[in-house]
Amino acid sequence: MNGTNFSLFLAAALIIAAIPGPGMFYVAARTLSGGCKTGIASTLGTALGGLVHVLAGAFGVSAIILASAELFTALKFAGALYLIWLGVRTFREGRQAMPEAISPVGAPQAFREGVLVEALNPKTAAFFLAFIPQFIDTAGAHPALQFAALGLISVLLNTLADVVVAMMAATARAGLVRRPHLLQRLRQGSGLFIAGLGISLALVRRPAAN
Repeated sequence: MNGTNFSLFLAAALIIAAIPGPGMFYVAARTLSGGCKTGIASTLGTALGGLVHVLAGAFGVSAIILASAELFTALKFAGALYLIWLGVRTFREGRQAMPEAISPVGAPQAFREGVLVEALNPKTAAFFLAFIPQFIDTAGAHPALQFAALGLISVLLNTLADVVVAMMAATARAGLVRRPHLLQRLRQGSGLFIAGLGISLALVRRPAAN
């Protein structure tokens, strides 16, 4: 890969990582609901889920999914239903008891949920397939390896941005510990927001073929 392509990619990837998106909002909601450990674990989980899409894109699996209306729809609704279920669960936990009486979601569970949330999101696959090929040096060797390397860098930058968001959300949550009723409402709001992300995903349309 030539230096010009890589410099352009790095600049674009940095801008995209800094722009708030559904991934950031998901991590913030999980952090506000479950605390810093839950937020960081969710961030690492979504990072691994993103790497799944990077590898799938490099080996052509994502292109097959996006080309098939049936596969795209199945993946989309699986991801949407999972997000909605997570949101409803978070809302019910915040509604049934005071926050200090609720057993927090463990980091391993939050990590697994983050992996599934991102891996079941076809929008991530569509993004990588639309974004990364613009910067691949077609005259160079191993385009699949170039795709994987650029995808890895993109996921790393997004993860670093999400970690910052998780730390900020954790700081905000810490300030609400002395106000349990407000924290309870915050947990419920986080659940509704996560469910809303699921509904938004269910409404996504398959990208039109070029």
